[in-house]
Amino acid sequence: MNYKTLFLNKKCDKRLRQGHLWIYSNEVDRQRSALTDFAAGEQVQVVTADGECLGVAFISPHNLICGRLVSRQAGLLMTDELLCKRLQQALSLREQVFEVPCYRLVYGDSDGLPGLVIDRFFDVCVVQISLAGMELYKSAIVSALQELVQARCVVFKNDGKMRAIEGLTEYVEFALGAEQESVALEENGVRFLAPLTEGQKTAWFYDHRMSRLRLQSYARGKRVLDLFSYVGGWGIQALAAGAASLTCVDASALALDYVAQNAALNQCAEVQALQGDAFHIAQQLRHSGQRFDIVIADPPALIPRKKHEKEGLQAYHRLNQLAMRLLDEGGVLVSGSCSMHLAREQLRDVIRTAGRKTGMSVQILEEGGQGPDHPVLPAIPETEYLKASFVRVMPQV
Repeated sequence: MNYKTLFLNKKCDKRLRQGHLWIYSNEVDRQRSALTDFAAGEQVQVVTADGECLGVAFISPHNLICGRLVSRQAGLLMTDELLCKRLQQALSLREQVFEVPCYRLVYGDSDGLPGLVIDRFFDVCVVQISLAGMELYKSAIVSALQELVQARCVVFKNDGKMRAIEGLTEYVEFALGAEQESVALEENGVRFLAPLTEGQKTAWFYDHRMSRLRLQSYARGKRVLDLFSYVGGWGIQALAAGAASLTCVDASALALDYVAQNAALNQCAEVQALQGDAFHIAQQLRHSGQRFDIVIADPPALIPRKKHEKEGLQAYHRLNQLAMRLLDEGGVLVSGSCSMHLAREQLRDVIRTAGRKTGMSVQILEEGGQGPDHPVLPAIPETEYLKASFVRVMPQV
């Protein structure tokens, strides 16, 4: 197969040699390989300024990250067979770690499948594609899922904003099986329903599963407030572990309807559901004198891009201070962040500052991150984005 060559500028091969998989547009020698000469999704040979082949990459000519390696061998392109093999490798890890077949089956670059995310819910698979190159393998993805996990239903939830820069349209498509509004799953021994077509992202967030398991150890007999609850991933697990009460706050009426369904599904006590802006409702709860033993503050990414760092960091500070003011003495704050641009050290500083500004003494009891179905590549810090801190809050003495 003939394929084009992408030449790198001098001294721009170091990161790739150290294990990174991304190529930035300013690293490309545009005199020898103009990005305008490539079509989005092409596979190209990546070559150093001295002519050494570093592998094969999907090209994204209009993106800051203009290339993502699919292999480090000359001539080893992504094919249906290679895709199936890497899916099988990804599956073997998840089957080793999780007894119940509910997990993130594919985590993009970390599983050698750039631009591809697949979440598994028993025999239902939800697929998200963000690269033009991977879009060409939709049929192969469906076939591989049928073969490897006996998928009954495969949904392409390709409605992410990142697709536009690849020249890809947004859509939701049932590629296999009948359409369904919701999907069933189990996490840490607790059952859930999640909105499949109208829900966020792939319908569920498996990434915090290990921290939600740890939350169960703190929950018995406690009054729990779950801010940004979505369908109750944190809060319902606390209730199932014996929490005395649960209040869920979310902007989505649909999400709160699912909270009620999930409480009933697990034969838990009725949940108080408050719809609206979590910051505003937290203020109202504080002014009305309500207090809790556990407050979960796990917002969506408040720093979606580097350019949003200043205002996003301010929002994390405000949120953690509000949460601490809602805790009774000795209460526990679970402070979460899915913002790649907020380092763990910054979250610790947010917690430290929140303690100082609220006049509280804080202890970080433990810290969590993404589970093994979101493996981290040590050469690519961007693959590690998730943080969770369990913080005990006490009056200063």
